[in-house]
Amino acid sequence: MERNVSSQQIPGSPGNPIPLPKEKKLLHSYYAGARLPSPMGGQLDVLGVREGEGGAGKVLLECNVSSLRFVLAIPKATRTEKAKVKEAMDAGDELTCPRHGEYQRLSKSGKNWVCALCGVSYGKSG
Repeated sequence: MERNVSSQQIPGSPGNPIPLPKEKKLLHSYYAGARLPSPMGGQLDVLGVREGEGGAGKVLLECNVSSLRFVLAIPKATRTEKAKVKEAMDAGDELTCPRHGEYQRLSKSGKNWVCALCGVSYGKSG
């Protein structure tokens, strides 16, 4: 018996997460470490963080009520944020994420300094 499988994936499935709206309030809540409300009710659980294209980041989330998958697009670093990281690098200080604060260190991913919590690239290593 053959199953008729569609070539398109269902929205909200693991391979096709639903994009969350780009709201500053939502991003600020995420940067502060708060649990995000799900559009379906309940809360969103973080499944993973990925580096996006052009230095932006992506946070993969799952609703704890409906099990639908969502993606939160994190904007790329601003010039001011990159300059702040470069100053810290030149001074030999610990490199921290300008959005998450002093408790979140940046880590190397290839040649880039990236925040593990938002996936944003803040500059290239020396």
